[in-house]
Amino acid sequence: MISMKFIVDFLYKKHYFCKKHVLMPNINDFFSFKNTVNDITTDEQKQTFNYLEPIEAFARTTYKSIYVIDYQEKGFEYVSDNPLFLCGHTAAEVKEMGYAFYFKYVVQADLDLLLKINTVGFEFYENIPIEERKNHTISYDFHLKNEEGKTILINQKLTPLFLTRKGKVWKAICIISLSAENKSGNIKIYKKGDNTVFNYDLEGGYWKETKVIELSSREKEILQYSTRGYTINEVASAIFVSPDTVKFHRKKLFEKLDVSNISEAIAYATNNKLI
Repeated sequence: MISMKFIVDFLYKKHYFCKKHVLMPNINDFFSFKNTVNDITTDEQKQTFNYLEPIEAFARTTYKSIYVIDYQEKGFEYVSDNPLFLCGHTAAEVKEMGYAFYFKYVVQADLDLLLKINTVGFEFYENIPIEERKNHTISYDFHLKNEEGKTILINQKLTPLFLTRKGKVWKAICIISLSAENKSGNIKIYKKGDNTVFNYDLEGGYWKETKVIELSSREKEILQYSTRGYTINEVASAIFVSPDTVKFHRKKLFEKLDVSNISEAIAYATNNKLI
């Protein structure tokens, strides 16, 4: 059986150096010195007692893929068996691969992007109060090459689960879904209970603060019925308005979300927690 060390060493040789011997990213680059996690106290360990059980239960109820990063062990502690993230592997295989999985299945340009997100994300967390860090979620899109060799754009939302006494992110949960965007990037940080979203400008290298898009109650109604597969006429009947009224609100909704159809609107609203 091929050992994990062999796989990691192989990926190191294959991906870390190009033909001109220019240094390329390596697995340790994913673990910022700003978030170094060393010794865990007994009290910190107690936080994690049986915590994977509700995560496993949630994974059974959703089509989304879920995995948990352990920043002390520099690997994956849990990977759900939802197929979107697995690229043809079993959950156990992806868990064993850990960050080597990224080097195998993330396209090169987006691998560099992930390292950039890792850097700016932890820099952001360093500048907010420790007691607020678990209330923030970072969202971004990147390409995976699936088992058929096809490239798909996925959205990943990462939220801290446990912090050390010094406020370092010890464990984080990642939730994967198909992206509603057209390209990778789209780096955003949301705070629980806040109407503000921070967008990272990759070209300018800075965060900019914007307000979360707010939907009217009618727009939310139309989206909620649409997620259940209702046609325009069926939505109109359900909310006691004319089909033309539904069409009017859908048109306004598409303009607000900058999408072209109801499927894109549902994906955008779901990914951005608007419904």
